Amino acid sequence: MRYCLALDLKDDPVLIAQYEAHHRSIWPEVRTHLHAHGVTGMEIYRLGTRMVMLMETDDVSYDAEAMELAARSNPKIREWEELMWKFQAPTPWTPAGQKWVGMDRIFEL
Repeated sequence: MRYCLALDLKDDPVLIAQYEAHHRSIWPEVRTHLHAHGVTGMEIYRLGTRMVMLMETDDVSYDAEAMELAARSNPKIREWEELMWKFQAPTPWTPAGQKWVGMDRIFEL
């Protein structure tokens, strides 16, 4: 399945550059965590401070709630998420307590 999610970055060119540098070489533990929970592909795009993530998952093994629970119990994933939050900001439409928010599909060809 494909998911399309949005998140903002803080409007600071230095922080944006640092965020992108971190994503040029994500931590091996993050990559392992994603693959272990059924994420088969991921791309993040940026326009200004708005980011869009396309995430491909294995329908058999992907479970968003299970992945979130595992992330909370993994110190290295928590450390990555805390570091990333230094750069990130919720969109105006993101529910309280969430980071990424799902986007609605309005067209498909």
